[in-house]
Amino acid sequence: MNYAAIKNCDIANGPGVRVSLFVSGCTHRCPGCFNEVAWDFNYGQPFTEETAGQILDMLRPEYIKGLTLLGGEPFEPQNQAALVELLRKVKRELPGKSIWAFSGYLFDKDILPGRLGDPAITREILSYLDVLVDGPFIQAQKNLSLRFRGSENQRLIDVQKSLASGEIILWEDWQGNKRGLK
Repeated sequence: MNYAAIKNCDIANGPGVRVSLFVSGCTHRCPGCFNEVAWDFNYGQPFTEETAGQILDMLRPEYIKGLTLLGGEPFEPQNQAALVELLRKVKRELPGKSIWAFSGYLFDKDILPGRLGDPAITREILSYLDVLVDGPFIQAQKNLSLRFRGSENQRLIDVQKSLASGEIILWEDWQGNKRGLK
């Protein structure tokens, strides 16, 4: 897997100050995508054990609330094996950090049914996620006032509650308000 960028002290892609990993490779190719350069699986730099170590070090300060995976597309089959290894390390070494992911795939139609690569790896990735922002970016539904998403079709899903209940449960933010479809 390659990655396009790592942002330390990111405040745009989840609550609090976060470390964000932008993976390379995306087959959605959404018109108006903010990160079109990351569509190419060969863009950027190889993701190595050293890269994973750097991310873990960036996550260690107490003021860093968590890790966000975006891209590109984290759930592309070519990206999942490297990401599951990273998430295992984060959960083992820093279990109090939240983990978010952004995906153009739909949680209930694409990701949960295991249609993307090895279903066991996909399920393990889901087991580590706190929130999934799902759905493709749709330029006609772009709304700059939305929190943590670009278009009105995208949902903020509480992954663990959704897995436990068998239905989609939207994430509730620190204000206690549901943040999902408008």
